[in-house]
Amino acid sequence: MNSSPSEFGIEVRGVSRDFGPVRALHDVSLSVRRGEIYGLLGPNGSGKSTLIRILCGILAPTAGSALVDGLPVPGESEAVRQRIGYVPQRFSLYHDLTVDENLAFFAEIYGLRGARKRERQEWAIALAHLEPYRQRLAAHLSGGWKQRLALAASLMHEPRVLFLDEPTAGIDPVARRELWNLLFELAGKGVTLVVTTHYMDEAERCGTVGYLYLSRMLVSGRPAELLRLPDVTPRGMRRYEAECAAGAAAVMGSARGLAYVEDVTIFGNALHLLVDGAPEPARIARDLEAAASAPVQVRPIDPSLEDVFVRLTKLASQAEAEPAGAAR
Repeated sequence: MNSSPSEFGIEVRGVSRDFGPVRALHDVSLSVRRGEIYGLLGPNGSGKSTLIRILCGILAPTAGSALVDGLPVPGESEAVRQRIGYVPQRFSLYHDLTVDENLAFFAEIYGLRGARKRERQEWAIALAHLEPYRQRLAAHLSGGWKQRLALAASLMHEPRVLFLDEPTAGIDPVARRELWNLLFELAGKGVTLVVTTHYMDEAERCGTVGYLYLSRMLVSGRPAELLRLPDVTPRGMRRYEAECAAGAAAVMGSARGLAYVEDVTIFGNALHLLVDGAPEPARIARDLEAAASAPVQVRPIDPSLEDVFVRLTKLASQAEAEPAGAAR
Protein backbone atom coordinates (compact mmCIF):
# COMPACT_ATOMS: atom_id res chain seq x y z
CA MET A 1 0.00 0.00 0.00
CA ASN A 2 2.98 2.31 0.39
CA SER A 3 4.10 1.91 -3.20
CA SER A 4 3.80 4.78 -5.65
CA PRO A 5 0.37 5.27 -7.26
CA SER A 6 1.81 4.37 -10.65
CA GLU A 7 2.37 0.78 -9.50
CA PHE A 8 -1.28 0.05 -8.76
CA GLY A 9 -4.41 0.52 -10.79
CA ILE A 10 -6.57 0.11 -7.67
CA GLU A 11 -5.85 0.60 -3.97
CA VAL A 12 -8.49 0.07 -1.29
CA ARG A 13 -7.68 0.93 2.32
CA GLY A 14 -10.00 -0.09 5.13
CA VAL A 15 -13.22 0.59 3.24
CA SER A 16 -16.55 0.10 5.01
CA ARG A 17 -20.03 0.90 3.76
CA ASP A 18 -23.24 1.03 5.77
CA PHE A 19 -26.81 1.08 4.51
CA GLY A 20 -28.62 2.24 7.62
CA PRO A 21 -28.06 -0.45 10.27
CA VAL A 22 -26.70 -2.93 7.70
CA ARG A 23 -22.94 -3.08 7.12
CA ALA A 24 -22.40 -4.17 3.51
CA LEU A 25 -18.61 -3.88 3.65
CA HIS A 26 -16.39 -4.00 6.70
CA ASP A 27 -12.77 -2.78 6.70
CA VAL A 28 -11.93 -4.13 3.23
CA SER A 29 -8.43 -3.59 1.82
CA LEU A 30 -6.87 -4.76 -1.45
CA SER A 31 -4.37 -3.72 -4.12
CA VAL A 32 -4.44 -4.50 -7.84
CA ARG A 33 -1.33 -3.91 -9.89
CA ARG A 34 -1.61 -2.32 -13.30
CA GLY A 35 -2.09 -4.92 -16.00
CA GLU A 36 -3.29 -7.52 -13.49
CA ILE A 37 -6.54 -9.49 -13.48
CA TYR A 38 -8.00 -9.52 -9.97
CA GLY A 39 -10.70 -12.12 -9.30
CA LEU A 40 -13.30 -11.03 -6.75
CA LEU A 41 -15.24 -13.97 -5.33
CA GLY A 42 -17.86 -14.46 -2.69
CA PRO A 43 -21.48 -15.60 -2.27
CA ASN A 44 -24.34 -13.35 -3.29
CA GLY A 45 -24.79 -10.58 -0.72
CA SER A 46 -21.16 -10.65 0.39
CA GLY A 47 -20.46 -7.08 -0.78
CA LYS A 48 -18.89 -7.54 -4.22
CA SER A 49 -21.28 -5.23 -6.06
CA THR A 50 -21.10 -2.62 -3.29
CA LEU A 51 -17.31 -2.58 -3.55
CA ILE A 52 -17.41 -2.17 -7.33
CA ARG A 53 -19.95 0.67 -7.05
CA ILE A 54 -17.60 2.44 -4.66
CA LEU A 55 -14.66 1.98 -7.01
CA CYS A 56 -16.76 3.31 -9.91
CA GLY A 57 -17.49 6.47 -7.93
CA ILE A 58 -21.20 5.69 -7.62
CA LEU A 59 -21.20 5.16 -3.84
CA ALA A 60 -19.18 6.90 -1.16
CA PRO A 61 -17.59 4.68 1.52
CA THR A 62 -18.76 5.16 5.09
CA ALA A 63 -15.14 4.79 6.19
CA GLY A 64 -11.77 4.19 4.55
CA SER A 65 -10.43 5.37 1.19
CA ALA A 66 -9.81 4.11 -2.33
CA LEU A 67 -7.71 5.11 -5.33
CA VAL A 68 -8.60 4.15 -8.89
CA ASP A 69 -5.90 4.86 -11.47
CA GLY A 70 -4.29 7.06 -8.81
CA LEU A 71 -7.41 9.18 -8.26
CA PRO A 72 -9.43 9.18 -5.03
CA VAL A 73 -13.06 8.07 -5.02
CA PRO A 74 -15.45 9.66 -4.44
CA GLY A 75 -13.37 12.86 -4.41
CA GLU A 76 -12.52 12.64 -8.14
CA SER A 77 -15.47 10.52 -9.23
CA GLU A 78 -16.06 12.34 -12.52
CA ALA A 79 -12.42 11.99 -13.55
CA VAL A 80 -12.43 8.35 -12.43
CA ARG A 81 -15.46 7.57 -14.59
CA GLN A 82 -13.55 8.83 -17.63
CA ARG A 83 -10.82 6.26 -16.94
CA ILE A 84 -12.87 3.17 -16.18
CA GLY A 85 -15.09 0.74 -18.07
CA TYR A 86 -17.84 -1.44 -16.67
CA VAL A 87 -19.38 -4.64 -18.06
CA PRO A 88 -22.49 -5.72 -16.10
CA GLN A 89 -23.66 -9.29 -15.69
CA ARG A 90 -26.83 -8.63 -17.67
CA PHE A 91 -26.56 -7.27 -21.19
CA SER A 92 -27.32 -3.55 -20.93
CA LEU A 93 -26.91 -2.26 -24.48
CA TYR A 94 -29.70 -1.51 -26.94
CA HIS A 95 -31.38 -4.58 -28.41
CA ASP A 96 -32.99 -2.61 -31.23
CA LEU A 97 -29.65 -1.25 -32.49
CA THR A 98 -27.09 -3.14 -34.54
CA VAL A 99 -23.61 -3.92 -33.28
CA ASP A 100 -22.24 -0.94 -35.26
CA GLU A 101 -24.97 1.37 -33.99
CA ASN A 102 -24.40 0.38 -30.36
CA LEU A 103 -20.69 1.05 -30.64
CA ALA A 104 -21.26 4.36 -32.44
CA PHE A 105 -23.72 5.44 -29.75
CA PHE A 106 -21.34 4.67 -26.90
CA ALA A 107 -18.45 6.31 -28.72
CA GLU A 108 -20.46 9.53 -28.83
CA ILE A 109 -21.44 9.17 -25.17
CA TYR A 110 -17.72 9.11 -24.39
CA GLY A 111 -17.19 12.23 -26.49
CA LEU A 112 -15.52 10.61 -29.48
CA ARG A 113 -16.06 12.26 -32.85
CA GLY A 114 -14.93 12.03 -36.47
CA ALA A 115 -11.85 10.01 -37.35
CA ARG A 116 -11.13 9.18 -33.71
CA LYS A 117 -14.60 7.70 -33.31
CA ARG A 118 -14.23 5.56 -36.44
CA GLU A 119 -10.76 4.42 -35.37
CA ARG A 120 -11.92 3.28 -31.94
CA GLN A 121 -14.99 1.58 -33.38
CA GLU A 122 -12.92 -0.44 -35.83
CA TRP A 123 -10.43 -1.31 -33.08
CA ALA A 124 -13.23 -2.60 -30.83
CA ILE A 125 -14.78 -4.60 -33.68
CA ALA A 126 -11.41 -6.23 -34.41
CA LEU A 127 -10.60 -6.92 -30.75
CA ALA A 128 -13.92 -8.66 -30.08
CA HIS A 129 -14.02 -10.33 -33.54
CA LEU A 130 -17.43 -8.76 -34.20
CA GLU A 131 -16.89 -8.10 -37.91
CA PRO A 132 -19.35 -10.81 -39.13
CA TYR A 133 -22.08 -9.41 -36.88
CA ARG A 134 -21.69 -5.66 -37.17
CA GLN A 135 -25.02 -5.21 -39.01
CA ARG A 136 -26.92 -7.63 -36.77
CA LEU A 137 -29.35 -6.37 -34.16
CA ALA A 138 -28.03 -6.88 -30.64
CA ALA A 139 -31.25 -8.71 -29.79
CA HIS A 140 -30.33 -11.43 -32.28
CA LEU A 141 -26.87 -12.14 -30.83
CA SER A 142 -26.17 -15.18 -28.67
CA GLY A 143 -25.21 -14.68 -25.03
CA GLY A 144 -21.48 -14.97 -25.74
CA TRP A 145 -21.57 -12.42 -28.57
CA LYS A 146 -23.66 -10.05 -26.49
CA GLN A 147 -20.93 -10.12 -23.85
CA ARG A 148 -18.31 -9.44 -26.53
CA LEU A 149 -20.34 -6.45 -27.67
CA ALA A 150 -20.73 -5.19 -24.10
CA LEU A 151 -16.97 -5.53 -23.60
CA ALA A 152 -16.25 -3.73 -26.87
CA ALA A 153 -18.59 -0.87 -25.92
CA SER A 154 -16.93 -0.50 -22.51
CA LEU A 155 -13.54 -0.10 -24.20
CA MET A 156 -14.42 2.64 -26.68
CA HIS A 157 -12.80 5.40 -24.58
CA GLU A 158 -9.64 3.37 -23.78
CA PRO A 159 -10.25 2.85 -20.05
CA ARG A 160 -7.25 2.14 -17.88
CA VAL A 161 -9.31 0.13 -15.37
CA LEU A 162 -12.09 -2.30 -16.28
CA PHE A 163 -14.71 -3.86 -13.99
CA LEU A 164 -16.59 -6.97 -15.13
CA ASP A 165 -19.46 -8.32 -13.05
CA GLU A 166 -19.80 -12.07 -13.73
CA PRO A 167 -19.17 -11.52 -17.45
CA THR A 168 -19.39 -15.22 -18.35
CA ALA A 169 -22.54 -16.14 -16.41
CA GLY A 170 -24.91 -18.07 -18.63
CA ILE A 171 -22.66 -18.41 -21.67
CA ASP A 172 -21.24 -21.63 -23.10
CA PRO A 173 -17.73 -22.95 -22.24
CA VAL A 174 -16.22 -22.05 -25.61
CA ALA A 175 -17.51 -18.48 -25.39
CA ARG A 176 -16.17 -18.28 -21.83
CA ARG A 177 -12.71 -19.31 -22.94
CA GLU A 178 -12.70 -16.86 -25.84
CA LEU A 179 -13.86 -14.01 -23.61
CA TRP A 180 -11.05 -14.76 -21.17
CA ASN A 181 -8.57 -14.68 -24.04
CA LEU A 182 -9.76 -11.12 -24.70
CA LEU A 183 -9.27 -10.23 -21.03
CA PHE A 184 -5.71 -11.56 -21.08
CA GLU A 185 -5.05 -9.50 -24.20
CA LEU A 186 -6.29 -6.37 -22.44
CA ALA A 187 -4.19 -7.11 -19.35
CA GLY A 188 -1.18 -7.50 -21.63
CA LYS A 189 -1.82 -3.95 -22.86
CA GLY A 190 -1.67 -2.65 -19.28
CA VAL A 191 -5.39 -2.49 -18.47
CA THR A 192 -6.20 -3.28 -14.83
CA LEU A 193 -9.15 -5.68 -14.53
CA VAL A 194 -11.43 -6.67 -11.66
CA VAL A 195 -13.62 -9.68 -12.48
CA THR A 196 -16.33 -11.08 -10.22
CA THR A 197 -17.02 -14.76 -10.78
CA HIS A 198 -18.40 -17.90 -9.17
CA TYR A 199 -16.33 -20.21 -11.38
CA MET A 200 -13.24 -21.69 -9.71
CA ASP A 201 -11.49 -22.34 -13.03
CA GLU A 202 -11.80 -18.62 -13.80
CA ALA A 203 -10.48 -17.69 -10.37
CA GLU A 204 -7.41 -19.83 -11.04
CA ARG A 205 -6.71 -17.77 -14.18
CA CYS A 206 -6.50 -14.54 -12.20
CA GLY A 207 -3.20 -13.09 -11.03
CA THR A 208 -4.70 -12.42 -7.60
CA VAL A 209 -8.01 -13.41 -6.04
CA GLY A 210 -9.92 -12.01 -3.10
CA TYR A 211 -12.76 -13.73 -1.25
CA LEU A 212 -15.50 -11.65 0.39
CA TYR A 213 -17.75 -13.26 2.95
CA LEU A 214 -20.22 -11.59 5.33
CA SER A 215 -18.95 -8.17 4.17
CA ARG A 216 -15.32 -8.93 5.08
CA MET A 217 -12.34 -9.79 2.93
CA LEU A 218 -11.48 -13.24 4.26
CA VAL A 219 -8.37 -13.64 2.13
CA SER A 220 -6.57 -12.08 -0.81
CA GLY A 221 -3.53 -13.38 -2.65
CA ARG A 222 -2.21 -15.37 -5.56
CA PRO A 223 -4.01 -18.70 -6.07
CA ALA A 224 -0.87 -20.75 -5.40
CA GLU A 225 -0.32 -18.90 -2.12
CA LEU A 226 -3.88 -19.49 -0.95
CA LEU A 227 -3.52 -23.25 -1.39
CA ARG A 228 -0.70 -23.20 1.18
CA LEU A 229 -2.56 -21.26 3.90
CA PRO A 230 -2.22 -23.07 7.25
CA ASP A 231 -5.97 -22.90 7.95
CA VAL A 232 -6.78 -24.70 4.70
CA THR A 233 -5.03 -27.93 5.67
CA PRO A 234 -4.03 -27.54 9.33
CA ARG A 235 -1.02 -29.37 10.72
CA GLY A 236 -1.91 -32.96 11.53
CA MET A 237 -4.61 -33.10 8.85
CA ARG A 238 -4.58 -34.48 5.31
CA ARG A 239 -6.77 -34.27 2.23
CA TYR A 240 -8.02 -37.25 0.27
CA GLU A 241 -10.25 -37.86 -2.70
CA ALA A 242 -12.72 -40.75 -2.42
CA GLU A 243 -14.39 -42.08 -5.55
CA CYS A 244 -17.23 -44.58 -5.11
CA ALA A 245 -18.56 -46.84 -7.85
CA ALA A 246 -22.09 -46.14 -6.57
CA GLY A 247 -21.60 -42.37 -6.75
CA ALA A 248 -20.40 -39.74 -4.31
CA ALA A 249 -23.85 -39.15 -2.83
CA ALA A 250 -24.00 -42.80 -1.74
CA VAL A 251 -21.15 -42.34 0.72
CA MET A 252 -21.33 -38.66 1.63
CA GLY A 253 -23.44 -39.17 4.75
CA SER A 254 -21.26 -42.04 5.90
CA ALA A 255 -18.10 -40.00 5.34
CA ARG A 256 -19.46 -37.24 7.55
CA GLY A 257 -20.11 -39.77 10.27
CA LEU A 258 -16.50 -41.00 10.45
CA ALA A 259 -14.79 -39.72 13.59
CA TYR A 260 -11.59 -38.76 11.79
CA VAL A 261 -13.29 -36.81 8.98
CA GLU A 262 -13.25 -33.07 9.61
CA ASP A 263 -14.92 -31.90 6.40
CA VAL A 264 -16.55 -33.39 3.27
CA THR A 265 -17.33 -31.77 -0.09
CA ILE A 266 -18.66 -33.30 -3.30
CA PHE A 267 -16.57 -32.66 -6.42
CA GLY A 268 -18.27 -34.19 -9.42
CA ASN A 269 -18.38 -37.95 -8.83
CA ALA A 270 -15.90 -37.86 -5.96
CA LEU A 271 -15.63 -36.62 -2.39
CA HIS A 272 -12.89 -34.38 -1.07
CA LEU A 273 -12.15 -35.29 2.53
CA LEU A 274 -10.25 -33.34 5.15
CA VAL A 275 -9.20 -35.91 7.75
CA ASP A 276 -7.68 -35.57 11.19
CA GLY A 277 -4.68 -37.71 12.01
CA ALA A 278 -3.14 -40.05 9.47
CA PRO A 279 -5.57 -42.85 8.58
CA GLU A 280 -4.30 -44.90 5.67
CA PRO A 281 -6.24 -44.60 2.39
CA ALA A 282 -7.03 -48.30 2.62
CA ARG A 283 -8.75 -47.81 5.98
CA ILE A 284 -10.84 -44.90 4.67
CA ALA A 285 -11.83 -47.00 1.64
CA ARG A 286 -12.87 -49.93 3.85
CA ASP A 287 -14.96 -47.70 6.11
CA LEU A 288 -16.77 -46.14 3.15
CA GLU A 289 -17.21 -49.43 1.31
CA ALA A 290 -18.91 -50.91 4.35
CA ALA A 291 -21.52 -48.16 4.20
CA ALA A 292 -21.96 -48.07 0.42
CA SER A 293 -21.66 -51.79 -0.34
CA ALA A 294 -19.65 -50.72 -3.38
CA PRO A 295 -15.93 -50.33 -4.20
CA VAL A 296 -14.30 -47.07 -3.11
CA GLN A 297 -10.93 -45.74 -4.27
CA VAL A 298 -9.09 -43.25 -2.03
CA ARG A 299 -6.00 -41.24 -2.87
CA PRO A 300 -4.18 -38.28 -1.28
CA ILE A 301 -4.65 -34.90 -2.99
CA ASP A 302 -3.59 -31.27 -2.65
CA PRO A 303 -6.33 -28.73 -1.89
CA SER A 304 -8.12 -27.03 -4.76
CA LEU A 305 -9.05 -23.36 -4.78
CA GLU A 306 -12.63 -24.39 -4.08
CA ASP A 307 -11.39 -26.34 -1.04
CA VAL A 308 -9.76 -23.11 0.15
CA PHE A 309 -12.95 -21.07 -0.03
CA VAL A 310 -15.15 -23.83 1.40
CA ARG A 311 -12.80 -24.25 4.35
CA LEU A 312 -12.42 -20.51 5.05
CA THR A 313 -16.17 -19.99 4.77
CA LYS A 314 -16.79 -22.73 7.34
CA LEU A 315 -14.24 -21.25 9.75
CA ALA A 316 -15.69 -17.75 9.33
CA SER A 317 -19.23 -19.03 9.93
CA GLN A 318 -18.10 -20.83 13.07
CA ALA A 319 -16.36 -17.69 14.33
CA GLU A 320 -19.47 -15.63 13.61
CA ALA A 321 -21.68 -18.04 15.55
CA GLU A 322 -19.45 -18.34 18.61
CA PRO A 323 -20.34 -14.99 20.27
CA ALA A 324 -24.07 -15.72 19.86
CA GLY A 325 -23.58 -19.18 21.31
CA ALA A 326 -21.58 -17.78 24.22
CA ALA A 327 -24.33 -15.23 24.92
CA ARG A 328 -26.91 -17.95 25.22
